[in-house]
Amino acid sequence: MTRSTSTGPDESTSSAGDPQSLTGRHPVVPADRLLGAFVPPRHFAHDSFDTYRPDPDFPSQAAARDRLAELAREVLVPRRRWARRREPGRGVYLDGGFGVGKTHLLASLAHAVGPERTAYGTFVEYTHLVGALGFAATVDALAHRALVCIDEFELDDPGDTMVMSRLLRELTDRGVRLAATSNTLPESLGEGRFAAEDFLREIQALAARFDIVRVEGKDYRHREGVHASASTSDDDVARLAAATPGATLDTFSDLVAHLARVHPSRYGALLDDVRLVAVTGVGPVPDQNAALRLVVLVDRLYDRDVPVALGGGGPATVFTEPMLAGGYRKKYLRALSRLGELTDRGNAVVGGPGA
Repeated sequence: MTRSTSTGPDESTSSAGDPQSLTGRHPVVPADRLLGAFVPPRHFAHDSFDTYRPDPDFPSQAAARDRLAELAREVLVPRRRWARRREPGRGVYLDGGFGVGKTHLLASLAHAVGPERTAYGTFVEYTHLVGALGFAATVDALAHRALVCIDEFELDDPGDTMVMSRLLRELTDRGVRLAATSNTLPESLGEGRFAAEDFLREIQALAARFDIVRVEGKDYRHREGVHASASTSDDDVARLAAATPGATLDTFSDLVAHLARVHPSRYGALLDDVRLVAVTGVGPVPDQNAALRLVVLVDRLYDRDVPVALGGGGPATVFTEPMLAGGYRKKYLRALSRLGELTDRGNAVVGGPGA
């Protein structure tokens, strides 16, 4: 996992009773170290095909597990044996709703193939990698891997479409196998977010590089009884932060403003050594850009198993109704699903509400 370069004592781990703030952190992540973070996140560090529990009511879950296990075996066969009889680099694309275990399966695939042969990251992390290293250097770095895993494959703007289309073409042409997860079928990527019809050829080219495997089911967080936590008072949030070593405490408005000043590729480093993220005064985000940055932060919190305590209106108030009805609806619902789990953990850290 990439660590931030310390910029001073304000970034040290806090002691109980003296919570630090995320807004006081300004992580520096050298570009040449970014690739080292492309491994399955802590939340999925011990996952495997054996630990995946398919819902018997949805046979597609077991079928998806078996297909990825087959892909792992294919990747592990020396390239010279399969390159002549298989389309170079063709991959598997898991399509399904959030909370059905797609990321668990993708992490299991990465573990089965091994860290030396696999790069694992979210879609936005790969686009950030290109921005940090440059396109040619990113291709050269990833082309040495036998497998590239892309979690949460999404097209948010035309630039992402062009970059990822070219990147995947370069990698598959070099024989790299691909595996991806998404809440959206490839041919529907970008709908409601930008003029996707203008980039139909690029989107179709992306889709042609994958075999699509549908994963059906219910959000396991609700199936296991985890739900969006009730609102917690700001005083209780501050108490949780003060009682938890390694906690941070910020107001929601300050945190949202700070995220605009930190590149999203550094959000993971922003959380180094943090044991609890506490936020007071939670309410609606001011605009779509702020909402999308918050989604990235929630994903990094979830990846790292960092509990969250939210005051004010709580997680249910973060995204407005127009946002939840718009083109980024699935991203926001995924974030809310994950926030529900993280806030339940946060409330239980020191016996808070919901413990």
